[in-house]
Amino acid sequence: MFVAWRLAHRVVLASVGAMLSRRSESMVLAGAVAFLAASCVRYGLVRTDEYIGPAGPPTPAAEAPAKTAKGPSAPGAAARPGEEPAAPSQPAAMSLADAVPPEGPISLAVTQAVLLALQNNQALAVERTSPAIFRTFVEQQRAVFDPVLTGALQRDRVRAKTQGPAHIAPTLGQADSIEVGATRFLPTGTQVDLAASTDITHSGAATREFFATRYGLTVTQALLRGYGTDVNLASLRQARVDVLASQYELRGFAEALVAQVEQAYWDYVLAQRNIEIFTQSLGLAEQQLRETEERIRVGKLAEVERAAAEAEVALRREDLINANSALDTAKLVLLRLVNPAKADFWGRDVAILTPPVAAPEKLEDVQSHVRVAERLRPDLNQARLQVQRGDLEIVKTKNGLLPRLDLFLALGKTGYSNSFDGSYSHMHGAGYDVLVGVTVEYPPLNRDARAANQRAHLTRRQAAEAVANLAQLVEVDVRGAHIEVRRSEEQVAATAATRKAQEEKLRAETEKFRVGKSTTLLVAQAQRDLLASQISEVEAVVANLKAWVDFYRLEGSLLERRGVQCPGREPVELPPPGLP
Repeated sequence: MFVAWRLAHRVVLASVGAMLSRRSESMVLAGAVAFLAASCVRYGLVRTDEYIGPAGPPTPAAEAPAKTAKGPSAPGAAARPGEEPAAPSQPAAMSLADAVPPEGPISLAVTQAVLLALQNNQALAVERTSPAIFRTFVEQQRAVFDPVLTGALQRDRVRAKTQGPAHIAPTLGQADSIEVGATRFLPTGTQVDLAASTDITHSGAATREFFATRYGLTVTQALLRGYGTDVNLASLRQARVDVLASQYELRGFAEALVAQVEQAYWDYVLAQRNIEIFTQSLGLAEQQLRETEERIRVGKLAEVERAAAEAEVALRREDLINANSALDTAKLVLLRLVNPAKADFWGRDVAILTPPVAAPEKLEDVQSHVRVAERLRPDLNQARLQVQRGDLEIVKTKNGLLPRLDLFLALGKTGYSNSFDGSYSHMHGAGYDVLVGVTVEYPPLNRDARAANQRAHLTRRQAAEAVANLAQLVEVDVRGAHIEVRRSEEQVAATAATRKAQEEKLRAETEKFRVGKSTTLLVAQAQRDLLASQISEVEAVVANLKAWVDFYRLEGSLLERRGVQCPGREPVELPPPGLP
């Protein structure tokens, strides 16, 4: 092994020395060595920031063309036709410093809940790794164009017979060969090979050595199949498309997570308000029971009136028990999404800082929201990327239909001597060996390539139809959510009016009861009607808030409106209709 290493070392040093001593002869080979040793160019790869969190001050490129809302509600305003929604700056309330104290209740505003979820949610942590995984496929495709160093060491023993004047005697011959080289494939379809080798033949009869040293450059260029950067970079570009698709998928997941957090927050607020309403209702029922008992005691009411008042108190206590259970369930859902990263957070209370107030946003024309969704919906952009990937697959399969026709050129020099150094000194003459030729390969049927090309065309057509179908579903989603927002806004006003009327009805029924013109049952019925109207009112407000959240999610603008930065914001343009 030591002898082989020394021999390889001498071959490399002698090769370099010979090339440097003859500058005019070694210019081409030295350039090839430098070219093969260079690092591979990153063809078609654009590294993007995959940060998910509060957006900083918007850059000029990211700013919206215009803002349609006025006053404090600007972040939630819809974009005008042809415009994207404005990205708001980071709200001051989004600080997480005081959101999770070491002990006691966890105080949360809705924006703090969103940021905690983006920072700590376990499901999002799983999804964050997808773009990095797909980026490894890009690295693999780039490796196709990396230079490769090669080397070989070989020894052969040959037993032969030599005939002398008196007898025939067996002789033992030995041949050693050492070769080093480098090769690189280029996106143009060019294969470049650089090699230096030395062959040593030992003659057993005369104990002589014969050295043959050669260095050469071989260039092979594809002329039909495998020609050009389009086909040779297609797999790399497909890998890049897959990375972008994973980013849009991550954006869709983050958007859905933000919507879930906000909806869970408002569900928890609703559960808290229900407890307040049921507690207040229980107090009214207990007060009515006391008044009923007092009137029975003084003889103004019959004993049978007690049963109705007691039944109302029992019913209110049942409602309160169910409301407490609903609150605990809503808290579990909210804490699971927010995941405050504290070991004991499951048993802690959550203090709500954002009151349930109907959203002040103005609902624009539905068509303007549809146009925004057509540009920003992550699933729609991801589907468009599949069409682009199909175009690249057609480029690859179309290349497979071509016959192989390669042009090759081999240029080298060889020196012969009975010594190692002498073989290099004999290489400096004017003679070169040049080999030029072509290789042809043509499968007459080529059914495999034809089937692959047909499948690529059909798959691409299917992806285009899927985009058209998804675009229609997106429009249906936006229009349906638009209707729901309008309904919820009207419902807020209607339930508020109903609650005021029920309060007046209960007041009147209570006064009639106190003067003996009503019964306990009628008062209890009025209390139930008021309770139902109060619950309906707060449910309508929460439903309106949740309807806006769902509307922005279906529009694809929820992250932008909440000031959250996430990859996948840029819309994807659908390729032109023609197939490659």
